[in-house]
Amino acid sequence: MDQLQLIDYLNKKVLEYNRLDFIQTDPIQIPKQFSQKEDIEISAFLISTLAWGNRTAIIKSGQRLLEIMDFKPYEYVLNYEEQNHSFVHRTFSKDDLNAFFVSLQRIYKQGGLEQAFKTHPEIPGIQGRIISFRNAFTQEPFPDRTQKHIANPLKGSSAKRINMFLRWMVRKDLHGVDFGIWDSIPMSELHLPLDVHTGNVARKLGILTRTQNDWKSVAEIQEQLVQFDPNDPCKYDFALFGLGAFEGVK
Repeated sequence: MDQLQLIDYLNKKVLEYNRLDFIQTDPIQIPKQFSQKEDIEISAFLISTLAWGNRTAIIKSGQRLLEIMDFKPYEYVLNYEEQNHSFVHRTFSKDDLNAFFVSLQRIYKQGGLEQAFKTHPEIPGIQGRIISFRNAFTQEPFPDRTQKHIANPLKGSSAKRINMFLRWMVRKDLHGVDFGIWDSIPMSELHLPLDVHTGNVARKLGILTRTQNDWKSVAEIQEQLVQFDPNDPCKYDFALFGLGAFEGVK
């Protein structure tokens, strides 16, 4: 199909999957249990950090996190004192969780999660914002072993989970899936949360040529998606993910 046909096809798929029943099988259902901005941010950040592997297991781990926080994420983080949690999700351990709680407490005392994704003085766009956040979040005494759970696009990471978190926080539309509670980042900056599904479908459709799911591939796809919709390129995450995860396109 030509580019106009491709755009029309993807726009239809966006409408098909960008709907409330999408939430029923997606980790975004964890932060959807809250209405306060900070509760949404914290629960969304934690569950997006765990979002690799089986989605049922991810959601189960997310519910366990809410139980640990007494279903009051913001209050729990502000009053957090280091303790020994019995929590593990794949390679994310109780020690990692403790480090995250300590860093989240510091981040909120310094202005909050949204402020932590500030513009980088040297690196433009969303890549720079992710680096700014990473630098703020991993300040000492953040343990070396836990650094792997915070993506670094300067080292080639696609930053899939952080990009997904940012989509949740920033995108605003009338469909009610994403929260759209952050105003400091324009939707036009958002990048695709590149994973196995979105990468395979993008290659199938000819909008990605690279074989690796790395930051260079994220940037390559972005060049295409901003041509399709310069104001909201990340909406195509719904189409590409839906085609791969639900329709089996490879």
